[in-house]
Amino acid sequence: MKNTAVVAALLACVASAPLAAKEGMFTPGQLPEIADDLRAMGLEVAPEKLADLTGFPMGAIVQLQGCSASFVSPEGLVVTNHHCARGSVQYNSTAENNYLEDGFLAQVKADELPAAPGSRVYVTTEITDVTARVRDGIDTLSPTERYETVDQRVKDITAECEQDVGFRCLVASFYGGKEYTLIKRLEVKDVRLVYAPADAVGKYGGDIDNWMWPRHTGDFAFYRAYVAPDGSSAEYAEENVPYRPEHHLKVSAAGLDDGDFVMAAGYPGSTQRYTRLGEVENTFGWTYPTFVTLLNDWIDAIEEAAPLGSDARVKYESRLAGLNNYEKNLRGQIDGARRVGLVDRRREREAALNAWIAADAARAPYGEAIAALDTLSEESATAARTNFWYGNVTRPQLLSAAQRLYRLAKEREKPDAQRESGYQERDMAFFRQGLQALDRRYDAAVDKAEWLLFLGGYLEQPAAERVAVLDEALGIAGASDIAQVEDVIDGYYAATTLDETDTRLELMDASVAELEASDDPFIQLAVALYDYERKLESESEEREGRALALRPAYMDAITQWQRSQGAATYPDANSTLRVTYGKVLGGSPRDGMAYLPFTTLEGILEKDTGEEPFNAPEGQLASIRAGDYGPYALDSIGSVPVNFLSDLDSTGGNSGSATLNARAELVGLLFDGTFESVNSDWDFDPRTTRTIHVDTRYMLWVMDKVDGAQGLIEEMDIVR
Repeated sequence: MKNTAVVAALLACVASAPLAAKEGMFTPGQLPEIADDLRAMGLEVAPEKLADLTGFPMGAIVQLQGCSASFVSPEGLVVTNHHCARGSVQYNSTAENNYLEDGFLAQVKADELPAAPGSRVYVTTEITDVTARVRDGIDTLSPTERYETVDQRVKDITAECEQDVGFRCLVASFYGGKEYTLIKRLEVKDVRLVYAPADAVGKYGGDIDNWMWPRHTGDFAFYRAYVAPDGSSAEYAEENVPYRPEHHLKVSAAGLDDGDFVMAAGYPGSTQRYTRLGEVENTFGWTYPTFVTLLNDWIDAIEEAAPLGSDARVKYESRLAGLNNYEKNLRGQIDGARRVGLVDRRREREAALNAWIAADAARAPYGEAIAALDTLSEESATAARTNFWYGNVTRPQLLSAAQRLYRLAKEREKPDAQRESGYQERDMAFFRQGLQALDRRYDAAVDKAEWLLFLGGYLEQPAAERVAVLDEALGIAGASDIAQVEDVIDGYYAATTLDETDTRLELMDASVAELEASDDPFIQLAVALYDYERKLESESEEREGRALALRPAYMDAITQWQRSQGAATYPDANSTLRVTYGKVLGGSPRDGMAYLPFTTLEGILEKDTGEEPFNAPEGQLASIRAGDYGPYALDSIGSVPVNFLSDLDSTGGNSGSATLNARAELVGLLFDGTFESVNSDWDFDPRTTRTIHVDTRYMLWVMDKVDGAQGLIEEMDIVR
């Protein structure tokens, strides 16, 4: 009977997969337009309520750096993915006190640890349409003037918004610069690490299981947001108190089952659903394959220079995890593009759009703008290929720090409002914290190994792609082999003082003249490269200025064309709040393969080898063997669900997104996609697109049965 049930489940998920998947990362403001479909899919909350970013439940959704999160208690408790908080775990770890290996739990608030420098929780408080103010009159300007005008207007709007102290404001662009929205956010600066399971739970399966199904990863962790006693935003201080959010999510211990409605609210980073064919061909024909090769060499270089168990390896764990993740993602992108025929699909879409434009003479301006956009895309692709190795050669951390310090000195010669983004006074806290954090994420031997790797690739390029000012400044004009430059590079690390935190911080106040007189080799190199870097930047800004006139016209054409077919056009992801919805759903990504919607505790036993990354804690294994499910089992699978699949539309940045049921209760955290899904950044395929979530029942089970985090369970509103 069990086999029959399994086969039936497999057949059901295969049969239903193409029909249920819902494409679209919708802005909350778009949800009332698709209210009927949301209700038909099973949503019980009024769709109109979801459009209010400051109401429930959207008011509980917050943003971290590069990740999503949500409030789950009235005392500022924030839940996100383990891999989103792992940098803070790493920052607080040493080889002797390794929280990555052992996990971390603050039994009381006084034991909570400061998150990594620069960690923030952003709480949206207000949104305003500022399109007219940003775009007024720009179409008559030259490309460079257009770019500079838009850039300055965005800075001015942001500065006005941030006159309210403690707020971090953002002007976000939608539909290729057609629309602009001002987002006002409370900036919570005091963020503390509360609880993160050991890597053996939170990163179970490691890079082997990354992007894979079945998955058994406890990818969750908790921060807490703190503010000054008067409720205002403040840097870390002992007298600070937990932030009391207006809204927080209830956490479901009842969970959900196959076919149930789910939606995710979070901050997806970027998608390329509307890119033109030329960019698709360049990306998949050159950029991604080239980067995959580099990433593998880069990972090898770090692992060789930072052996397992060394303090250097602890410092570079987060970077290694990111590089491995990116490498596997790119391979999935390449494989997915081939499997779905992305190039042909994009070519067919453009032919259909061209036919729609040609059908009405009034649409001719669309065609002219699109032709110019295609020319611009090819120019951008050529520049990216030409500058690829130069960009990598300037990656080393000490060189990057030197370049930022010299740029800061240059920018400080201008009025604050006219400085480049990243160098205004509003950015100085991040700037300082970044320089401080380097001390815990830098090792000279590893940094040098990375630089030699990049220089080796650079030296192999044709002479026409070498940068004369770099060759001259480094003294490698005649070099063609990495062995010829090793002594030069050794000299940089031997003579620098930028590896000292106090030195870096002191140089934040240095003048241009003082830096130009410095005898530090990294600063000397930064000074030598400055004019060339600004030349590249100016060329990029000119191209962006042209795009500001062309992309809106292209997106307007796309919108009108899709509307004529009865379809809604959602904007590409841009790290602003989005909602995606669908069902708990397995699938069949390829012939002969079927995915069940849930994994179970028993799957951890089946995978476990006792060796990383399949080395679950012994206490966890004992509880699984004993069948100690507590109140967290799902009857239909006869166990505690660990991870589950849905057909939600997601991408990077969605990590940590709250997965909500029909009543807007937290039932999971979105943390990954399947290997077959990653190409959905470029093209949504309903048959293969599946998103992976950690189930709240597993989160609660680990907290209860493995790590003894009952205090946090009691703090949250658990619904059963």
